[in-house]
Amino acid sequence: MTRSRFTVTVVVENTAREGFATEHGLAFWIETPHGSILFDTGQGAALRPNADRLNLDLAAAHFLVLSHGHYDHTGAVDQVLALNQSLMVVHHPEIFRERYSVRPNDVRPIGIPPAAAAAMRSLPPQRSCASRAPMELMPDVGTTGEVPRATLYEDTGGPFFLDAAGTIPDTIPDDQALWFLTEKGLVVVCGCAHSGLVNTVHQARRVTGEHRIAGLVGGFHLISASEHRLEETARVLIDWNVGFVMPCHCSGSAATDFMRQALGARVLAPMAGDTLEF
Repeated sequence: MTRSRFTVTVVVENTAREGFATEHGLAFWIETPHGSILFDTGQGAALRPNADRLNLDLAAAHFLVLSHGHYDHTGAVDQVLALNQSLMVVHHPEIFRERYSVRPNDVRPIGIPPAAAAAMRSLPPQRSCASRAPMELMPDVGTTGEVPRATLYEDTGGPFFLDAAGTIPDTIPDDQALWFLTEKGLVVVCGCAHSGLVNTVHQARRVTGEHRIAGLVGGFHLISASEHRLEETARVLIDWNVGFVMPCHCSGSAATDFMRQALGARVLAPMAGDTLEF
């Protein structure tokens, strides 16, 4: 069966090519034969200038898919909705949770910004899809939906809580990824993979029935991962014979170096301004 051709453009990332804005955040523009998808929006300052520099028309997106309700992935939602009067916003129903990062002497709200939440809540029902279940958005393209937590070594990867006192852990149930099918198998696009990279790919394989993994790109949230978690993750990726691994954003330089030692040239580090073709 001949699969469609896709491109993934890195619009927002922690690192950037010369001339592009950078911030702690993530956003991808995905072109398919059936339309375009914006996956996450970064914090808010980098999306529009980078999209303009890349000649991407945010008003032409068919879908805005949100990986989860953290500020560094949803900060420009209101900007996108002001530009685009027809796109469908796909998200988990618990994306609006109040959320905090709680560390010693450092407590910060990290949930979806109020302006972004208000813009989403004002959408008519036909333009907002809140779903825990996987969704097929277009032929050969869809979401994982809520990701089951099966592995023993993967956690949410940070000090995440639902209260500022740090007494109610946030399991980030709204975490989801995007997938598309190529002739070489699945490409899975992650926002932060708070459910665990291995769990996320397992879910994409279950949803699609395709077990070949052409590649993985996005935030893998391995920045605070133990050596055991890194070893197990690398082992599984090798067992799956993953074609390429492209860590971004929250993956962490140490984890990227570890993966590069384990998988060699298959590990690449894209930046804002890069376009990947499949």
